[in-house]
Amino acid sequence: MEILLQQIINGLVLGSMYALVALGYTMVYGIINLINFAHGEVLMIGALTSWSIIGLMQGSMPDTPGWLILLIAMVIACIVAAALNFSIEKIAYRPLRNSPRLAPLITAIGMSILLQTLAMIIWKPNYKAYPTLLSSTPFQVGGAVITVTQITALAVTALSLAALMYLVNATKLGRAMRATAENPRVASLMGVKPDTVISATFIIGAVLAAIAGVMYAANYGTVQHTMGFLPGLKAFTAAVFGGIGNLAGAVIGGMLLGLIESIGSGYLGTLTGGVLGSNYTDILAFIVLIVILTLRPSGLLGERVADRA
Repeated sequence: MEILLQQIINGLVLGSMYALVALGYTMVYGIINLINFAHGEVLMIGALTSWSIIGLMQGSMPDTPGWLILLIAMVIACIVAAALNFSIEKIAYRPLRNSPRLAPLITAIGMSILLQTLAMIIWKPNYKAYPTLLSSTPFQVGGAVITVTQITALAVTALSLAALMYLVNATKLGRAMRATAENPRVASLMGVKPDTVISATFIIGAVLAAIAGVMYAANYGTVQHTMGFLPGLKAFTAAVFGGIGNLAGAVIGGMLLGLIESIGSGYLGTLTGGVLGSNYTDILAFIVLIVILTLRPSGLLGERVADRA
């Protein structure tokens, strides 16, 4: 029972990060029907940027509290990621907005490879240890252990989700985003500027991905130029799982996928008689993707809608 509780805690932490990244996928898809396969690399850029800022601050201001260093690094990472995603949308995706769907999809894959290569040049290809900035003293919860970093990840995710829900449901920008997602042509006739809304959507998605990247690095302790690829694919799976284009679906899909992966890592060896160990848990996410696409392509909360003309 203690093992199960521990895996549930780990799964909720992991799922919260998937949820943040999945929201970026689902918002962009909801607005312009684009799967931005470079989104995982935005997570990576956020994590590596924060690693650099932390190193600079620890060297120049060694007496600064760890939580403050992490907060400043996260804010700067969000700014860098937002500027990057804004530029990607304007330079790479906007000219292809009226092209066949395959063109922006291929461009997104190419952008993913380009960002990985640039990150490798800037930060070098080796794995780097991410500093431990928060207390390492764990808390006991029913026999399981939860760390301050994990609690912080859950709290930051909850605050980010609350801020996003407020923005989408209670602000002028949020209303413009929902109108553009519903019908871009009608929204533009009512005074909504689609280019502004789309750029804002990419910026918001980048901020969420950067937050996830910092929390991912803080929890797992290493950063590297390819670190965003697999979490990005899993977050895409989470978005499809919940119903891509549906914000609540992205959150639910992310949390469920994190739980499936974490619980699976604890019991996969037992269930397969030792044939598969915890190092095979990555396949669980893609099994979920295949099953969902086969049985319910629209996802748990998605609706089957006709392609926009």
